[in-house]
Amino acid sequence: MTPSLLTPHPSPSFSFEFFPPKTPEGVAKLRDTVNQLGQLKPTFFSVTFGAGGSTQEGTLSTVLDIRAAGHAAAPHLSCIGSTRENIRAMIHKYKDAGIKHMVALRGDLPSGMAVAGEFRYASDLVAFIREETGDHFHIEVAAYPEYHPQARYAQEDLKNFKRKVEAGANSAMTQYFYNPDAYFHFVDEVRAMGVNVPIVPGVMPIGSFSQLARFSDACGAEIPRWIRRKMEGFGDDTASIRAFGLDVVTDLSAKLLEGGAPGLHFYTLNQAGLSTTICQRLGI
Repeated sequence: MTPSLLTPHPSPSFSFEFFPPKTPEGVAKLRDTVNQLGQLKPTFFSVTFGAGGSTQEGTLSTVLDIRAAGHAAAPHLSCIGSTRENIRAMIHKYKDAGIKHMVALRGDLPSGMAVAGEFRYASDLVAFIREETGDHFHIEVAAYPEYHPQARYAQEDLKNFKRKVEAGANSAMTQYFYNPDAYFHFVDEVRAMGVNVPIVPGVMPIGSFSQLARFSDACGAEIPRWIRRKMEGFGDDTASIRAFGLDVVTDLSAKLLEGGAPGLHFYTLNQAGLSTTICQRLGI
């Protein structure tokens, strides 16, 4: 661990991630979630984006809703399966709407789509946003402390991350994880490669073990054996799973902040309760 990571960050950033709701009920519920989490004074809210443009309008309307409620909002922009013209149009829509913050991702190829489109990597997207809009956007990119599941080697993934930063990314937020050493080791490695942008750890509150296992299997995030076995032992006891999950994620978050992480990015699944409780326990 580098000495710089041993000192708590003086002004940590806290942010919360949503997905675009698909029903009027979902829209109303998300507004309530934004109002509740907004009381914590987050740095920004981010809104995910479907690969190939499947939810691009939903992302835009959700971002504008959040901003209308008085909060900073950052849309995710995913480039896989898309064309330069489509991406250019979306970038300028956000710029014209006064959005100044964006999360640039490669994304996953939609089911049934065989062609990757005109952008192969997130670094290509970051470079294109810079070409089109200069320094208008603060650009976030993704980082993978346990390495991207499609990377052949750890070193390959580290080089890909460095390319995104060299293309113009200002900061990064990570895939979620439950082993803090994975984060600190990743930061050490990229710092040794000359990458000095802030890298904010992603945090996934645990409300359901089956849901967590499904997400983790899909994205390659490791659930440590001791956590998995403990949760399996709770069976259908939802209250015990939530209580244990709150303890695990609060402890993880505290260790990350104490170790010098520049903030936390919460994957909320459009729910306010767990993230709010964790933040309150942390004194946020």
